[in-house]
Amino acid sequence: MVQIGYTMMTEQAGPRELVDHVVRAEEAGFDFSVTSDHYFPWLRSQGHSPYAWSVLGAAAQATSRIPLMTYVTCPTFRYHPAVVAQKAATMQLLSEGRFRLGLGSGENLNEHVVGGGWPSVDVRHEMLEEAVEIIRALFAGGHVNRRGTHFDVESARLWDLADQPVPIGLAVSGEQSCALAGRLADLVIATEPKAGLLDSFDRHGGAGKPRVGQLPVCYDPDRDAAVHRAHDQFRWFGGGWKVNSELPHPDAFEAATQFVTPDDITASIPCGDDPDDFVEAVRPYADAGFTEIALVQIGGESQPAYLDWAEKTLLPALHDALDH
Repeated sequence: MVQIGYTMMTEQAGPRELVDHVVRAEEAGFDFSVTSDHYFPWLRSQGHSPYAWSVLGAAAQATSRIPLMTYVTCPTFRYHPAVVAQKAATMQLLSEGRFRLGLGSGENLNEHVVGGGWPSVDVRHEMLEEAVEIIRALFAGGHVNRRGTHFDVESARLWDLADQPVPIGLAVSGEQSCALAGRLADLVIATEPKAGLLDSFDRHGGAGKPRVGQLPVCYDPDRDAAVHRAHDQFRWFGGGWKVNSELPHPDAFEAATQFVTPDDITASIPCGDDPDDFVEAVRPYADAGFTEIALVQIGGESQPAYLDWAEKTLLPALHDALDH
């Protein structure tokens, strides 16, 4: 069975609202949840970016069943990997084993705030590999000392650890990141329905491990309103990771997407209230081999109506279409 997830998108809602939304998502029957970890929104029109880890802690206390996961945290610039390990271990305890740590090599949009420039993707992957090694060592218990190429760790230890270590997922977009994920990750993360990514992950050691995809949707009974909202807040999405990881500020995304049209949006994002359109948008992920698919409903204020519709209409339609 394909699991369907809910996304707490920190770029489009405040912290209290995000917690309210995931509580309702649990009630509505979503199988899991994921949370973005940003310092900036992609576009000014999204209007938010609270600290994801505070939101996750509150969500762990406010929910009882739904799994929680970062989608994704960069453990190499804003956060030292030793600090990420501590946060993740604490989340695993607060959630009573419902937490997974999704990691990626980051976007300039969020990581530039601490200075130090933005290195090439090869260097970012080196940093990510070293960070994962540090995090796993700390999850294993005991003191960790390390003098690395990119990170030093001085007699670090996690004093509060769950019996079950936090599963680690890595985001992939090409062969290099797939090789890294296959060797180091417990699950793989992607935002494109490309079977080739999963095949590469499998070749490098990922066979049999969960694979989690994500895609945006825009529910509204007024389809024109849905298209307008998707264009206003999500026209950055089509740029692809190689572009989206490099731009440093929402204003750069405004400039880069100024010629994106509403028709461009509807070609890749289902808009309106026809569940068949949403099923057909999700189907390529299932066909590619993703075992879990997280949906991003566009627009913070639209979440309550979307969640009601998802419970009554969308989730039954998705499970009926994909679980055969």
